Amino acid sequence: MRVTIYVEGGGDTKQLQAQCRKSFSTLINRAGFTGRSPAIVPRGGRRAAYESFKTDLLNRRSEYALLLVDSEDPVANPDENPDSDTAWKHLKKRDGWERPARAVNDQAQLMATCMETWVMADQAAVKRFFGSALQASALLPLLNLEARGRHEVQQALEHATRNCGRDRSYAKGKKSFAVLATLDPATLQQHLPHFRRLVATLNRCLA
Repeated sequence: MRVTIYVEGGGDTKQLQAQCRKSFSTLINRAGFTGRSPAIVPRGGRRAAYESFKTDLLNRRSEYALLLVDSEDPVANPDENPDSDTAWKHLKKRDGWERPARAVNDQAQLMATCMETWVMADQAAVKRFFGSALQASALLPLLNLEARGRHEVQQALEHATRNCGRDRSYAKGKKSFAVLATLDPATLQQHLPHFRRLVATLNRCLA
C-alpha cells in the first residue's frame, strides 16, 4: 500500500520543505521502513496539513493518507493503540477539527506535544549533535515527556544549547530538521507512546 503523510512543518520555503521531507523520511526509514517508506508531504502550518489531508481523502489521491501534526497541548487519556479515537477527539476539542467522513482512527497521528519532544527524547543524539558546549543538565527528564507543554520543551532545548554558538544553538526550522534526521527511532519508541503508535500504524499499512 502506498502511504502519504501530510506533516506539519517545513514553513513556506521550498528549501525548508525539502529539508523537512528529507529528515522525516530519514527517521522513518531508520524505523524499519526502508524500501517501503511513505511519501512525506510537508505543509507548513498544522491547519494546512489538515486541509491537505482532507483534500486527499475527498479526491482519493493516495491509497492511504495520514495526518501528522503537533498536539500542541498534552493529550488527555493518551492511547497508543492505532485504532484509538483519542487523536481525533483531541483535535476536535482543541482545534474544532472534525474527522472527515472517510477517515478512520489511525489516520490521525500526533507529535505530543510537538516535534521538539521527539528531539528531547533522544538526548544521546542531542549531545552528539551539539557537542561539548551543550548544557546537558538543562535537558528535561525523560519520564512522561509527552505530558510537557510545547513551550517548556522548546525553551529547554534553546536554553541547553544557548552556549553552542549563534549558528549552532537549537532553533525551529533548518536546525530542528537537521537534528531530527539524527534521532534513533528505537529511543523514541522507548519514551514516546505517540511515536510507538505512529510506527505501529505504519507497520500494518506498509506490511
